[in-house]
Amino acid sequence: MSGYYKKSSNIFDPESKNPFKLSRSKIDLFMDCPQCFYLDRRLGVGRPPGFPFNLNSAVDTLLKKEFDLYREKQAAHPFIEEFDIDAIPFEHPKLNIWRENFKGVEFLHEETNLLITGAVDDIWINPEEELIIVDYKATSKTSEITLDADWQIGYKRQMEVYQWLFKKNGFKVSSTGYFVYCNGDTGLPSFDKKLEFIIKVIPYTGDTSWIDATLPKIKKCLMNSDIPEMSPDCDYCNYRKNAVIAKIKHEKK
Repeated sequence: MSGYYKKSSNIFDPESKNPFKLSRSKIDLFMDCPQCFYLDRRLGVGRPPGFPFNLNSAVDTLLKKEFDLYREKQAAHPFIEEFDIDAIPFEHPKLNIWRENFKGVEFLHEETNLLITGAVDDIWINPEEELIIVDYKATSKTSEITLDADWQIGYKRQMEVYQWLFKKNGFKVSSTGYFVYCNGDTGLPSFDKKLEFIIKVIPYTGDTSWIDATLPKIKKCLMNSDIPEMSPDCDYCNYRKNAVIAKIKHEKK
């Protein structure tokens, strides 16, 4: 069945008393568009999948390997030193689980019976023994790398959900996290079978207060028998709506 996916193993059942697993990305989907979220988690019709970013995944994998070398030595990575951050990679027996997609770090929000999950890229620790959440990003652009674009709100919410999850698991967490942003350098004279990156480590001070307020809204949305209104800015919903209108107009000719 093409054009959409249906994952019946994790579709919300209002009659079920079992905790419902909800990933960080699905929380972001709700924030982006409640209607798309409802179609996905309640009706099993997800947005069309995007193309896999295999080069980005390769960067993530290699960064993890590289930071793990310094984790073993309990020493600061050169990027940490270059950007004057007082921290070292955090060592913990559950780190590989926390990094693994579809597992990650978990917390059961008892008020809603939602089991919140998220897979982190990395964790550092500072002298105050606060965990620092770190996320890797890869891109290639000629302009300055920042976190100022409207669409990057998803990155910020991602960081905040990770911070919230570790707080809920009893860890002391710094409100400042970091994005290790790798920008592919297209200004080089030739390819030479390698892609070089300009690295920037960008701090971000998260605010997790919205999460506890949002989870009851998500649960209410899931329990409702009516499909919620679309977000006015949702490209997917606007496409569906305009496609139906165009089809009706065409059939009336």
